[in-house]
This record gives sequence, structure tokens and C-alpha cells, in this order.
Amino acid sequence: MNTSGRTIKITDNRNIKKWLQSLGPGLITAALVFGPSKMTITSKLGSEYGFSLLWIVVIAIIFMFIFTSMAARIGIATNQSLLATIRQKWGNKIAVAVGIGVFLVCASFQAGNSAGVGVAVAELTHTPVILWIIILNLIGISLLFFRSFYKVLEKIMIFLIAVKLFAFVATLIMVNPEIAPIANGLLVPSLPEGSSMLIIAFIASSVSIVGACYQSYLVQERRRISPGAIQKGTDSFTGILILGMMSAMVMICAGAVLYPNGIKVNTATDMSKALEPFFGEYAAALFLIGLFGAAFSALIGNATLGGTLLADSLGKGSQLSATPVKLLIALVMITGAIIAILFGKLPLELIVFAQSITIFIVPFIGIAMFAIANDSKIMGKYKNSLLMKISGGVGLILIILLALINLKDFISK
Repeated sequence: MNTSGRTIKITDNRNIKKWLQSLGPGLITAALVFGPSKMTITSKLGSEYGFSLLWIVVIAIIFMFIFTSMAARIGIATNQSLLATIRQKWGNKIAVAVGIGVFLVCASFQAGNSAGVGVAVAELTHTPVILWIIILNLIGISLLFFRSFYKVLEKIMIFLIAVKLFAFVATLIMVNPEIAPIANGLLVPSLPEGSSMLIIAFIASSVSIVGACYQSYLVQERRRISPGAIQKGTDSFTGILILGMMSAMVMICAGAVLYPNGIKVNTATDMSKALEPFFGEYAAALFLIGLFGAAFSALIGNATLGGTLLADSLGKGSQLSATPVKLLIALVMITGAIIAILFGKLPLELIVFAQSITIFIVPFIGIAMFAIANDSKIMGKYKNSLLMKISGGVGLILIILLALINLKDFISK
């Protein structure tokens, strides 16, 4: 009996499975970065400036990929976590400071994720927001009790990305925008008057250094779970491309419907309500489904990031199966839920606090990753190529400039 064809088919299926598994870390990073605040910024960009700023999505994708690729290669090249490598190069105090800083930023912004997911479901079901904040945070915490939390996290994030893509693609088809203005916005850069702060906010939220650095942890977690998975530094490209596509679709929908009618939005929920008069309740519901996917993925991903890095900085390990890591992840979720319930949204004081930490932490993490990725003793064959050194250096300058602008804005307040 000829079994060669069957053998080839089985081998091909295994290779495809390994390839799909290798995409997991990049997809998780994309899912946690694209949260309610990102949807709000992209909605505002489209509603206020139409398609003219679509080109910044391309810029953001390029630089986010550069840093996630760097982090992924660090994760592949080393047998220890990123903070362990930072501790090795610069000492324990720096590693602890980074871990605590990332945890505080994640805990501070978690209230926005809790409020976002609660509002999305409450608007869809016409039920109380607080009820859903409690229920969905409890669901998030319950996921930690699964024996293999990483596998559960990966599957949920992939599912939520699929939900978001479905919602945004369906909304885009309903909107049916003209192709020529979209192409012009992508290919011809312009800077409309008054758009600078929104551009800065978009790039700062898209080129998430904190999210990128977590890629190194996810790559190593995937390697522990599936030792045979094929892993390359470029595996994150698919996830980052999807991140850019979601941003572009939200901006295009806002630009096609709201911009011509002079309708401005302040939240992603406003965007869903603004679509209803033009396309009916189904369009609003579709967009709210996308908001739910964005908020719930950020709710889980943001907490996982903050809890993991704090545990690692304190020497409690970084594996998602470790009890201290799970407890700190739960702490981030509980903190965000309590703040969202008490204030109904992210308080201004907490935004200022988180912003002040971010200003100092983000540039240092970027510099640390860049230095490690250029270190041939640590990285071996995975060290930065000349192109990555140049592009990473440009990206680092961009991050530092954004930090300085944020610092100036913070001081002026």
C-alpha cells in the first residue's frame, strides 16, 4: 500500500500547525495593543480629518514591527526573560524599577479597559454597565485557573481578533467608502492644521514599547508549551499587520460617514451611536461588538503583561503557570474593575499618574531592548542587522521625541 502521499500530507499538516502556533505571540501583542483607547483615537482621527491621516497607520506598523521583531529575537536567542537580561547588564535595581513601572502603567490604564468592555456589552444588551464590569472581570480572572493559561490566552486572543475583524470588515462593507480618497490618504502624507496632538497620541499608542517588550516573554512561553514550534523574529509581522488593518478600518469608517457630516466623537461608543442614523441599529451593534473584542482582549492582555513583568522583576518567575504571576495578573484586573466601578471611567488624576510613569519607563525599555538586540554576545546570529540598527535607531529617536513632547505637555499642566 502506498503511504508516501499520506506521510507527506501529515508532515505538511504538522508544519502548518507549527507555523500557526508561531504566530500566537504576535497575535496576542496585537490584541492587547488594540484596546478602547486605540479605537477612540482612530475614530477621532477619521471623524475630524477624514482619510488624510491614513499614512500614519503605515508608519506606526513599520516601527511597531521593528520593536516586536527585536523583542521576539531576544526571546528566541536567550534562555532567560528580558528583565533577567536587563538585570544581568544593568543591575537588579533597574530591573525592579522597570517591572514596577510597567505594572503601575498597566494597573492605571486597566480602568479604561474595564469601563470599555462594560459599556460595550451594556449598550448591546441595554443592561447596567457595572454588572458587566464585574462579570467580565470575573471571567477574566477565572481564566487564570486553567492549567495551561498561555494556550487559553492564545485561543481567546485569536478568537477576539476574529471578532474584531468581522465587526470592522462588516461595518466597512456597509459604509462602502470610495477607494481613490483612501489610496490618496495612504500614499500622500499630509498634516492638517490642529492634528499634531492626535497624531502623537496615535503613534504613541500604536508603537507600544511596553507591548513590544512582552513579545519576548510570549515567544519563550510558546517555546515552553510547544518546543517543536518554528519561531522566527519576523513571526510578529502578521499580528502587527492585523493591528494596522483594524486601525485603518475604524479610521476609514469614521472618515467616510462622520467627517463629511461634521460629526465629531470623543469615545468609541460615540462612534457606534453616530453610525446608527446612517445605517440603522445593526451598524451600531456591529461596531459595539468590535469594541467589546478590543476591550476584552486589552482587559486580559494588559493585566497579563503587568502581572508578568512585576513578578519577574521581583524574582518570582515569568511563566504564566506560576502562582505569583497569576495572582499579580488578577490584582491588575481587580484594581481596574474597582476604579471603573467607583468612577465610571479612568479618572484624570490616574491618567496623569500613568502618563508620568510612561514618559520615563518607555524610552528606557526601548533603549534597553535596542542595546540588547545589538549585543552579539547575547544575541549571536539573532542580533540586529545593519538595516534593523538604522531603522531601530530612527524608531528610538521617535520614541524619545514623543516622550519629550509628553513631558512638556505634562509639565505645562
